[in-house]
Amino acid sequence: MQGLITLYQIISLITNVVVMLVIVQFVIGLLFAFNVVNSSNDFLHQIYRSINSLLEPVLAPIRRVLPATGALDFSPLVLIVVLQIMLIVLGSVITG
Repeated sequence: MQGLITLYQIISLITNVVVMLVIVQFVIGLLFAFNVVNSSNDFLHQIYRSINSLLEPVLAPIRRVLPATGALDFSPLVLIVVLQIMLIVLGSVITG
């Protein structure tokens, strides 16, 4: 039982990291979109591209399933909701 709890904690930690990466990507994207930060800022642009390259393999299949919504991309929101549902289900399976 202790092994399952440890596995749950590891999965929860990874989920929290992914959610934080999605939020940071979203915020940096907003800063670029509204010209709060110049898009030629190399530091933020490199961070944005790095996070995007980490998240793209996860977000691309979600984007293929979702209908086209124009300029709005709901795939990060769907990813966060799916990860949270997964944690809830896994937590209830482990606890009983």
